[in-house]
Amino acid sequence: MSVVIRVEGISKQYRLGNVGLGTINHDLIRTWYKLRKKEDPYLKIGEENDRRLKAESKYVWALKDINFDLKQGEVLGIIGANGAGKSTLLKILSRTTAPTTGNIKIKGRVASLLEVGTGFHPELTGRENIFLNGAILGMSKKEIKRKFDEIIDFAGVDRYIDTPVKRYSSGMYVRLAFSVAAHLDPEILIVDEVLAVGDAEFQKKALGKMKKFSSDNGRTVLFVSHNMISIQNLCEKAMLLTNGTVKEIGETGSIISKYFSINKNKSRPLSEIKERAGNGKLTFTNGRINIRNSELDYVVDTFSNVIIELEFIIERIFQIRDIRIDVGINNKMGDRVAWLSSETIGHSPDLSKGKIRFCIADFPIAPGEYDCNLYCEINNEVADWVENVLDFTVTEKDYYKTGKVVAMNQGDILLNYSVVL
Repeated sequence: MSVVIRVEGISKQYRLGNVGLGTINHDLIRTWYKLRKKEDPYLKIGEENDRRLKAESKYVWALKDINFDLKQGEVLGIIGANGAGKSTLLKILSRTTAPTTGNIKIKGRVASLLEVGTGFHPELTGRENIFLNGAILGMSKKEIKRKFDEIIDFAGVDRYIDTPVKRYSSGMYVRLAFSVAAHLDPEILIVDEVLAVGDAEFQKKALGKMKKFSSDNGRTVLFVSHNMISIQNLCEKAMLLTNGTVKEIGETGSIISKYFSINKNKSRPLSEIKERAGNGKLTFTNGRINIRNSELDYVVDTFSNVIIELEFIIERIFQIRDIRIDVGINNKMGDRVAWLSSETIGHSPDLSKGKIRFCIADFPIAPGEYDCNLYCEINNEVADWVENVLDFTVTEKDYYKTGKVVAMNQGDILLNYSVVL
């Protein structure tokens, strides 16, 4: 397949502080250097795009030396922490902003959905904005008329189509904007985190449209999201951005694992968490969650054999009459959806080993984002109790192999069953 996007040494520099103050002086200096065919002096300065650090320079590199190729029919997921440069990269690829240095080569028509209501006029109705936005994206009036019914049917805003869009909710905005962009039939579709504004039903519908868009028509998709389930479900290939630079490009599962690993390393280890209860006779120091025999930590599948491994240290040797170690699993709303306990299954942990493993067969919890509460009780006294740690993701897949993804709520369970007539 031919390369449809080639990015060569793209960098984007921004000046910090109030826009417009002192910029004429900088522009004159830049022009003077350019006329003398010398390098822009401000390209030699500027800090790495690390939002956690206090600025020392007036310039920052939002992106720095980005290089990659994307072939026809590929779906690239772009992930990274807030401020990593994901949206800036998409804006450059969409031609809504120019790079400071580097070149981009794009082959084919591009449709972008970067912000809620992009290309919409608030005073115009949904009907009028379909024609306006379609024209901006390169559709002819005849083409828009032919696809009009399909666009509003997909968006699900038929009842409000002759109402000014300033009265639309943000979700309705996104529905209509995505529907117009998706029905443009571009060679390249670029979608930012904006889909997160829509409801769960529309997100599934939009992801299905993008998947079909790529697999059936051989079109190229770039998709930015913080939802690792959506990235895993849609993209075979992913890019990890860190502080404006490409950390790694590769198979989606591997890149997601790297993303979670980096974010985990940035957070405090279990041993350093102060917000905990207990007498300290035992302290949880580390933990991991994965599928048995998998190198991918903190990402698991429903119906897989999942292992939760905890490491701990003991304060000193003391007489133990009884001991229990528990793990609670919570959904993102903080509700407990499962509880594991060594006491329930009659297991007495061997503290001398410094670790314990909970092995779960046919993990039944539905796709979503979860975390854990860890609890240890020794001789009827709380030794350690730490909450909301070990964040992990349960991926969304066609578990029943029917060609459909089952719609579930956070914390629901899936049963591994069959029907016998």
